[in-house]
Amino acid sequence: MQYRKLKLEVAVHNFQYTRAKNAAGAIAELSKNPAAKLVAGGTNLIDLMKYGVMAPDRLVDINRLSYNAIQKESGVLSIGATVTNSVAAANEMVLQYQPLLSQAMLAGASPQLRNKATMGGNLLQRTRCPYFYDISEPCNKREPGTGCGALKGYNRMHAIFGASDACIAVNPSDMNVALVALDASVQVTGPKGKRNIPIAEFHRLPGKHPELDNTLDRREVITGLLIPDNAFSKHTTYLKVRDRASYAFALISVAVALEMEETTEGTTIKEVHLAMGGVAHKPWRLTAAEQLLKGKKATVENFKMAAELAMQGAKSYGHNDFKLKLAPNSIVQALKTASGIKA
Repeated sequence: MQYRKLKLEVAVHNFQYTRAKNAAGAIAELSKNPAAKLVAGGTNLIDLMKYGVMAPDRLVDINRLSYNAIQKESGVLSIGATVTNSVAAANEMVLQYQPLLSQAMLAGASPQLRNKATMGGNLLQRTRCPYFYDISEPCNKREPGTGCGALKGYNRMHAIFGASDACIAVNPSDMNVALVALDASVQVTGPKGKRNIPIAEFHRLPGKHPELDNTLDRREVITGLLIPDNAFSKHTTYLKVRDRASYAFALISVAVALEMEETTEGTTIKEVHLAMGGVAHKPWRLTAAEQLLKGKKATVENFKMAAELAMQGAKSYGHNDFKLKLAPNSIVQALKTASGIKA
């Protein structure tokens, strides 16, 4: 048998590098140079540059920006954008008040990458679709108008919700799924001042413009995350189904946050937040399933009904047909784990 030797040729692209001393400096750099990109940990951007997927003319290092604090005040946990994933995952306040976030981050990447990856960078990481990474293949996300190679190609890792004919790629972040379940907000600052973007509105579905991953203005800088207080600390789980135990992206992931209440009729679900990863261009909130479960008993039967409802509108593309069965099974299992029921 003969094997064809693949030769990857990426053109040399020179770029400038500068360090921003403050947010105003970073915003100024982004404003005057449309091809400039911010870099902190660089765990995604540098890879994309090596593969020739992205070729910024200027890198603006923001590690000197003072967004490295984790604080709890006025009913909100705030986490700075340059805090690393490993620091946030191990933080006592995160573990006490928002353990779901820690669980999700520890399920992502490897310890070495978590030591470098930042909270702001994790929000912005791009899809791991192989057609996006292979510059010899058509990809509307990388080069609008060229087509989507995954539609009729190898699409095992791809979306079953919210996709379009332009793109069926998925958001790769575990952290983002937990943040959606926790109703977090993204703090940003730009030429027009500061604003908070609800995490549910931060990432986009592909539509006709899959090249746009989020609703952030290109001149804006992420400064932090805000997570409101909740009563979920005792009943949370992040279930990640993947091909191997570490450093693998989710085939399906489920973030569950429950507030349980003991009544004369048994254990009741007082409040519930559910989100999925590995299924859409953005973290996928399961609002219909939440509404069904709220006020119901924590039983496998109710969990199965919620999972069935959550799958309405799902569509597979061939190699990812298995997700139509794996996803509802994962929802049921995650709900059982979070609620603590045995049956």
